[in-house]
Amino acid sequence: MNAPNLIREKTTQFSLDVISLYKKLVETKEFVISRQLLKSATSIGANIREAQAGQTKKDFLAKIYIAFKEAHETAYWLELLEKSKIVDINYKSYETNCREIIKILTKIIQTTKQNIKNIP
Repeated sequence: MNAPNLIREKTTQFSLDVISLYKKLVETKEFVISRQLLKSATSIGANIREAQAGQTKKDFLAKIYIAFKEAHETAYWLELLEKSKIVDINYKSYETNCREIIKILTKIIQTTKQNIKNIP
């Protein structure tokens, strides 16, 4: 049995949450930002999965960086939705979860970079 994987679990749940948000946004006829948000948010978890299947630590790190960038893009779309008030929804929990994912990814990047430096 596999041990729990925090980043994998958090990004999967975050993707599911954003899929639900996307449906709400589309119901209110918000199609442009909602699509961008859906793509970037679900890409975070997809890149985590790819990273975990990486062939080397450098391959792993490259995919984690992509997930990190996608998380920042997701935070941007959430911020636009919040500030523009296009659709009156409370985005705070999504923003909080996205920030938590960014913090975890930052730690993974720092640790992995240190481990790569220590490879003989």
